[in-house]
Order: sequence, then structure tokens, then C-alpha cells
Amino acid sequence: MKLLSLKVLGSTLALVALLWLGGCTPTYPKCDKDEHCKKGEFCVNGMCQQCRTSKDCPKGETCKGGRCEAAKDYCETSEDCPDGGACKNNKCVRCASDADCGPGSRCRNGKCLKAGQCVTDADCPPNHECQNGRCVAPPAPDTGAAKCTPETIYFDFDEFVLTSDASAKLQAGAACIKSVPKRTVRVEGHCDPRGTEEYNLALGDRRAQSVKRYLERLGVEGSRLRTVSKGKLEAVGTSAEGWAKDRKAQFIWE
Repeated sequence: MKLLSLKVLGSTLALVALLWLGGCTPTYPKCDKDEHCKKGEFCVNGMCQQCRTSKDCPKGETCKGGRCEAAKDYCETSEDCPDGGACKNNKCVRCASDADCGPGSRCRNGKCLKAGQCVTDADCPPNHECQNGRCVAPPAPDTGAAKCTPETIYFDFDEFVLTSDASAKLQAGAACIKSVPKRTVRVEGHCDPRGTEEYNLALGDRRAQSVKRYLERLGVEGSRLRTVSKGKLEAVGTSAEGWAKDRKAQFIWE
């Protein structure tokens, strides 16, 4: 009889223990250990979460506040980076050298330029121009040959103001352009090789614009004149005499 009572007591204690243990399991998403969470989740500070660290997340995602989110600026190659970024350690950054950009690309002002992309005409092959970030060939000339071509205009050092000689040449140049209707003319501004590239590009543009404005005052339609700054890209002078010939605005029929 005593033995039976002991067995009943033992079973009762076991049942009570089982109920006590089951009743203390935290209610999801609360937890004490990973086993209290859903498959693939982790118990972190008493709460079930997707991740403890970014190592628990898929490639391209990072652990933030216990959840896996898309990593900002994540990349695997520079091809994945917008706006010419370079991919370093799976993050898009500004490039420091051509090596950062991958095969066939160049680093220019912190951006990777692919083949055919450009910042200035200097980034393009010969006889191409940089337009809207792309290297393009100048428009094919009209099949009808022009009867004349305006004379090249020369400028003093670091100047874009027209000299009296230049003004006289533009008088004849305006008559020439008017005699060839429906053809546009590219006015190219050039500089000698001294000075920075940025400065010379700006100076070349001012020279081309100065010529365009004068031709417009002489009656040439502005829509027929397209200005392009070549800066010092095509400069060849190595002395004062040669530099004087580099400082110019020249005309090309389109």
C-alpha cells in the first residue's frame, strides 16, 4: 500500500514539473533561447530576431535592429555602381585610380568612365566631341560643298575680346556664312597649352561665344552657329610664336 502511494506521488510530481516547465515557455516572439524561435531566427536579448550580425543575412543585406535589410551602396563589381562609382570591399565609392574601375574603364575626377563616356573632349578619340557625357563624332558634312569658309580668328594672351583685325575678318566671315544657306557652322574656341585644363576649357568657350555674338550682330542666325570649346586639347605651340597660333576660334562647316 505504501509502495503504491509512493508511485502515485512520483507520477504526480512528474506531471506537476512537466506542467510547470511548459507553462514557463515565453510567448513568441519572446524567448529564452533559439529553440523558442521560428526556424532560421535567433534569440537576442529575449526576443526572436532575423539576425544577430550581418553574417546571418543573405549576400547584399546587412543586420539592422535584428532585421536583414538591403545594404546601402552594396556592389560586387563597378558595373553595379551608379553614377560612375567604383566597387571596393562590396561598397560603391569614388575611384582613386584606373585600377579601381575595372578593365576598359578610366578614373576621372572620382568617377569611372567606361569606353565612350567622357567629361571633356580630351577623353574622346580624335575627331570626336564630348556631348552629354558621351563621345560622338561630329555631324557628317552636308553633301553640298560650301563656297567659302570664314577665316580663323586669333586672340591675345588670356583674352577673349575681339581685336580690330578679328572684327574685320568676321565681317567677311558673316557674308560667307550668309551665302551658304541651311548649313550650320561649328565655332571652335582654342587656347595655348599654358594654364590648367579647366581654365582653358572655360576660356575657349568664352572665345567661341564672343565670335558667335559678333556674327549674330552682323545678321547671322544664332541657330546656324554651334560653339564648342577645345581648350588646349589641340594646342601644338612650344614657343611664343606657336602659342599665338593656338589662341584662336576656327570655323568648320557641318
